[in-house]
Amino acid sequence: MMGNALSTALLVMDVQGATVKALEEKEQFFTSLKKAIAAARKNKMPVLYIAIGFRNGYPELNRRNKMFSSLISGQRSFDKEEDYKVAEEVAPQNGDIVIRKKRVSAFAGSDLEVILRAQEIEHIVLTGIATSGVVLSTLRAAADKDYAITVLSDCCADRDEEVHRVLTTKVFPRQAEVMTAGEWSQQLAK
Repeated sequence: MMGNALSTALLVMDVQGATVKALEEKEQFFTSLKKAIAAARKNKMPVLYIAIGFRNGYPELNRRNKMFSSLISGQRSFDKEEDYKVAEEVAPQNGDIVIRKKRVSAFAGSDLEVILRAQEIEHIVLTGIATSGVVLSTLRAAADKDYAITVLSDCCADRDEEVHRVLTTKVFPRQAEVMTAGEWSQQLAK
């Protein structure tokens, strides 16, 4: 179920300084992601950039949140502009929409759903870092909201390659189409 380009949006999620630093194999990831972004733009499909971001002092975070508690305690920081900024390799262009979120899912603490409804988007194409983080959480939330979903497996990355493999080959296909950027680009060209 591909959906037409006018009701489909490409989501580029958490591809920002803090997450890109954690990637070991950046070159192939960015090559694939650039291909997907170019295909979306060629087909006049909205490209939405989702980036996590917090206020100074992290007032949005609770110490009980295991994933983010290290920020509150000072063990990790997310204070530099480059931590928040979308990677230059795939930087937003005029007309792209940048959405700030406050949790793992692209829907949590953001206006993503408002944007999708306003743009009459019914089908979302997911890319991002990490497969086991933002991609998994957003896929689950989007499936519960009845969106049609495609995941571009080579445009997702995770520090744990086995987790990435299991998610993209065994878990995600239950709720989404999973394909590569090349396969997706070819489908759009038909």
